[in-house]
Amino acid sequence: MFLKLCRGKMVRGKVQMKRIENASSRQVTFSKRRNGLLKKAYELSVLCDAEVALIIFSQKGRLYEFSSSNMQKTIQKYMELTKERNSGMEVEQHMQHLKHEASFLAKNIELVENSHRKLLGHNLGTCSMEELHEIDNQLEKSLRNIRSRKSQLFKEEIEKLQAKEKFLLEENERLSQKVKMKQRQALEKQREIGSCSQSAQSSEVVTELFIGLPTTRNGS
Repeated sequence: MFLKLCRGKMVRGKVQMKRIENASSRQVTFSKRRNGLLKKAYELSVLCDAEVALIIFSQKGRLYEFSSSNMQKTIQKYMELTKERNSGMEVEQHMQHLKHEASFLAKNIELVENSHRKLLGHNLGTCSMEELHEIDNQLEKSLRNIRSRKSQLFKEEIEKLQAKEKFLLEENERLSQKVKMKQRQALEKQREIGSCSQSAQSSEVVTELFIGLPTTRNGS
């Protein structure tokens, strides 16, 4: 702190804004400034009918506060208003970000459409020799990629058809085996039925030979 002469009067000069190194001076300054700040807060609340809340923590953590009404209600009001303001700022920032993204995408779309038209052979009048050479290289590369993809698709289709053919052959073989098995079973069943029929006929013949009274040759 220093003194200066102004208009013939000795007045207090400006205080350099930095931490006071001397602990005693720092404590004295804190007490004076704290009391002055609390007084100003009170005067502001009374003169201007303002809702004022002031919180001060000393270096040692001691609390000093002033509230023109209820401190908790004032803090709650502050938190709500701060939340709304932060939400509004977040929305505004989000909108700005979306506008920037939309502008960036619009420029990219315009570039892509312009490049597409040139690849189709349109709007080539303004192209330089280097640009035409680059377009030619892009077309050649695209054709190579298309042919490669086409070959890959043909190969995959052939592999699918071969796999389907193999499956159909295996299925045909399985059905053939199944038909042969049924035919064999039917033939065996017919044989069994024929054998049973022959046995029944033999039994009937034997039965007929022994039915009725015995007769003599002279008719008596």
